[in-house]
Amino acid sequence: MIIGIDASRANRRYKTGTEWYSFYVIKNLAELDSANTYRLYTNDTPSFELQEIIQNHPNFSIKVLKWPFNFFWTLGRLSLEMIFARPDILFVPAHTLPLFQPWKTITTIHDIAFARDKSLYYEKKLPTTTRLGEILLNAFVKVITFSRYEPNSVDYLDWSTRYAFKRAKKIITVSEFTNKEILEVYPKAPADKIIPIHNGYNNDLYKKINDPEQVESVLAKYSLTRPYFLYVGRLEKKKNTPALIEAFALFKEKNPGYNHKLVLIGSASYGFDEVKYIIEEFNLNKEVIMPGWVEELDLPYIYNGAVAFIFPTKHEGFGIPVIQSLACGLPTAVSDIPVLREVAGDSVLYFNPNSHRDIKRAMESLITDQLLREDLIKKGYLKAQEFSWRKCAEETLREILSL
Repeated sequence: MIIGIDASRANRRYKTGTEWYSFYVIKNLAELDSANTYRLYTNDTPSFELQEIIQNHPNFSIKVLKWPFNFFWTLGRLSLEMIFARPDILFVPAHTLPLFQPWKTITTIHDIAFARDKSLYYEKKLPTTTRLGEILLNAFVKVITFSRYEPNSVDYLDWSTRYAFKRAKKIITVSEFTNKEILEVYPKAPADKIIPIHNGYNNDLYKKINDPEQVESVLAKYSLTRPYFLYVGRLEKKKNTPALIEAFALFKEKNPGYNHKLVLIGSASYGFDEVKYIIEEFNLNKEVIMPGWVEELDLPYIYNGAVAFIFPTKHEGFGIPVIQSLACGLPTAVSDIPVLREVAGDSVLYFNPNSHRDIKRAMESLITDQLLREDLIKKGYLKAQEFSWRKCAEETLREILSL
């Protein structure tokens, strides 16, 4: 049997949640299944790391599908591939399906924050470089959506989600919360098609590191000095990064004897202007450190160097950085939202993400209450053991093969 996988996200250089999900599920599928033939479809030259994870698996191959435009590769080029060289099964690890697909198609919807709270998203126009490209894009969107949508990012997410409900044979969600939220926001969504499968994390990489010199070496690479609170994720409204910085400013004001810094690991996104403004407003330029996107091999050392992990997100489909933090032995405080209750249980300290004072109190508790720290660290190790990319891939493979 031939199984096709959209590997375009797994092939990206700068990966975050969805990209790492795609990458690690493919990696583990290659290790789990030698009986079926897999075709990985990419829109660009395969990266070294994508080639590396399949190099010892001859039943896996990569097919580059070139496309002259910088938009709609899935709807355009991948659709053509599905017409002329269709696999038996297609797996799309992110929810945009091609216009044409095999009858046996499975996709993953990671979250629907764009539908729940549009204020967290910027409705940016889909990219074009020429006036002709803009005209063609507008015409294409009008045709495929029957003039119901505009060519912007939020409309695209909503349309492609609804399209997946209609055309996918099965839909994976990364948490029970996302499953329930889909059915609340999209009451016509096919409940019998939706299967929750938790995300994982790289448990070979994220763990307690008992090598202080190596930790210090990596911290020096990014000009990080201890002690520091850590946040990992995009710097944006959805992740509530501005509120974290305001809470940190309040922490510094109320605790002048502490010299802790705040390290924000991640790429800038919608709402980053507000992040910069708050840093300037509270004179925190030397206190808030933003190294940007960090190589994954370095990230566990940065976790291990931190005094605590703070995750103030407003909306998540799962929350991979929380599990990474727990696995590295960090006392962790997170937003009190349903999905993180599901994923983290009693292994973290919860706070109200809409209250700067509550976030500040959580930060204080994590560095002053030694009994709390020890309890959270112990529970965190146990909780992290419940998740892995191997387990995620095993459950995903079972659903693929049962189509």
